[in-house]
Amino acid sequence: MITDRDDGYPAPTGAGNGGRRPGYPLAAGVFAIGMAGTTLPTPLYGLYREQLGFSELMVTVVFAVYALGVITVLLLAGNLSDAVGRRPVLFCALGLSAASALCFLFEGGLPMLLLGRVLSGFAAGLFSGAATAAVLELAKPGQEAHAGFAATAANMGGLGCGPLLSGLLAQYAPWPLKLPFLVHLGLVALAAGATWLLPETVRPSHRPRSLRPQRLHLPHEVRGVFAPCAIAAFAGFALLGLFTAIAPSFVGQTLGVHNLAVAGAVVFTVFLGSAVGQSLSGRIGVRKALPAGCLVLVAGLVLVATSLAVTSLPVLVTGAVCGGIGQGLAFRAGLTAVGRAAPPEHRGGTISAFFLVAYLGISLPVVGVGALTQELGLRGAGLTFAACVIAVAVAVGLYVLRRPPTDDD
Repeated sequence: MITDRDDGYPAPTGAGNGGRRPGYPLAAGVFAIGMAGTTLPTPLYGLYREQLGFSELMVTVVFAVYALGVITVLLLAGNLSDAVGRRPVLFCALGLSAASALCFLFEGGLPMLLLGRVLSGFAAGLFSGAATAAVLELAKPGQEAHAGFAATAANMGGLGCGPLLSGLLAQYAPWPLKLPFLVHLGLVALAAGATWLLPETVRPSHRPRSLRPQRLHLPHEVRGVFAPCAIAAFAGFALLGLFTAIAPSFVGQTLGVHNLAVAGAVVFTVFLGSAVGQSLSGRIGVRKALPAGCLVLVAGLVLVATSLAVTSLPVLVTGAVCGGIGQGLAFRAGLTAVGRAAPPEHRGGTISAFFLVAYLGISLPVVGVGALTQELGLRGAGLTFAACVIAVAVAVGLYVLRRPPTDDD
């Protein structure tokens, strides 16, 4: 890897041209488009449920196979971009994203939905490590803080824009189950063109690589900071998973609001809150942002639980924004601390391990909620979920208050 920069990040292989080559904002745009495709079906699950006749549990299973795809890629190829370069992995991720959209376009039943979600998960798994590392590494000296925010904001902003876009198109445009994916295919084509323009930041090793599960080995420099940061991310992503998989059903079935644009907007609010939290995290620093994020996440979860108990859309939206802010504070602080602590030659793999823990949070609890809905209904399952995640967030918050990350330069 090329490391002629003083800040420890590798220099782009084509960076010696007066700085005119595209930088981290373009890479962040590619990242956002890729992640938007992973949440595009969120407001449409109700339409698929009516068309195909499956249960709420199956909705969470369809959602969870996406997370399974993410986890599989992070285990098998989480550090692939460290070996072969960021751009080839980004192209592969965009190809998988396009294939997922085609599965939904030509959907003929539940198997195609499951295949589309798995492919989308594969794409997200590749994006998580490679795109985050590319954004960080394309930053010029002095731009590291801005690049860190761009990477996390592109991730969460893309995830939030997916349901907002598909909800608006499905509600107010023709072909509700087709047009969102046609639009996404066009965006993927633009992202592929942008990726072609990006300079490579890694000199490929050209070593043969077999596709086998990686041992989750973390560099010694990261181990002290990784556990609290990753568990905080787990709790925050559990909240995101709840909103992405269950919130549209709750809005429609319990609150009686059947406007798909509203359902997409409700999901968007939690990711909007995340972006706000990430912007605040950079101002207050890692040491304060991580425990503060856990505290605000707890407050958001209490509001979400209250909204379920009193059946209130305004309280649900308020809880989504508050919980999103807490998730964003903790997520950016954790990613920043882990990314700074990781040596450059292992940064992609370390970031992928961080996302692996986060995506366990977005998958396992959500399937549990789906199973509980069979016995307790949406409201009871949501309240149980909120109580469990509150306990995790409180425990992590108390731990990092006592032993805050020290990497806060």
